[in-house]
Amino acid sequence: MLYLFLAEGFEDVEAIATLDVIRRAGIDVKTVGIGGYMINSSHGVTVRCDITEEEATFSGLDGIILPGGMPGTINLKNNKNVNYAIDYCASAGKLIAAICAAPSILGSKNLLNGKKATCYPGFEDELNGDAVSEDYVVADGNIITAKGMGSAVNFGLEIVAYFKGNDLSSKLKETLQCS
Repeated sequence: MLYLFLAEGFEDVEAIATLDVIRRAGIDVKTVGIGGYMINSSHGVTVRCDITEEEATFSGLDGIILPGGMPGTINLKNNKNVNYAIDYCASAGKLIAAICAAPSILGSKNLLNGKKATCYPGFEDELNGDAVSEDYVVADGNIITAKGMGSAVNFGLEIVAYFKGNDLSSKLKETLQCS
């Protein structure tokens, strides 16, 4: 199971497009609301999460997804439960996926040292990694990062490839009609 954390001010497309692609692949993913079930996006869209942060357990957790957006990224970074989930996944070698500004959270925790990563332009210095990539989506070991909203579908497809392989990811990409 995967958790996709949503905090007030998350970026709509980064969260919902990624969630949609992963669910189309048959991967169990739950949205986790930081502060309650109903979370407002950075563009005023209210989403009802599957569970709240208090209901999140780590038994059977295969990874986490952090969408960007402002102030969503800051709200994720300042949340003790999100930090616990990141630390848990890092120590257990589980997937940690972050898009847009959210890879900066991983940089602040020194999780990108020795890794290639990407982020929304302007956040590169916060990655604290060895190799900032210009690619739209970067997978390096158990960490997947992406630049932003325009790369959300491919970000989701990379997560699908991580768990289900490139064949399913490629087939799904073809059905989605994206380049």
